[in-house]
Amino acid sequence: MDILDDLVEIGITILNPVQPECMDPVAVRKRMGKRLAFDGCIGTQTTFPFGTPETMRRTVLDLAEALDARQGGLMLSPTHVLEPDVPPENVAAFFEACDRLDWRGGD
Repeated sequence: MDILDDLVEIGITILNPVQPECMDPVAVRKRMGKRLAFDGCIGTQTTFPFGTPETMRRTVLDLAEALDARQGGLMLSPTHVLEPDVPPENVAAFFEACDRLDWRGGD
């Protein structure tokens, strides 16, 4: 968090990964606004291996809303490589939830 302003000042436009186990994506968005795009946000140490499919769907929808995904600047994805302990049902739930997002802003 301490160097985010410096990163933007030198021309960084995307932050990867935004790892929720290490930094709060909502707090970063509040601080940085649209000066940084986000890649990641879905925890590979928490949600993917230990959540349920419903937790995954809720996490995707909640983050998309909290980070104002309709206005751009968000690439929801796993924060790192998925390890073998990730249930396939959670991967499927991630993609299903992303497919359900209304990126058009309700038009």
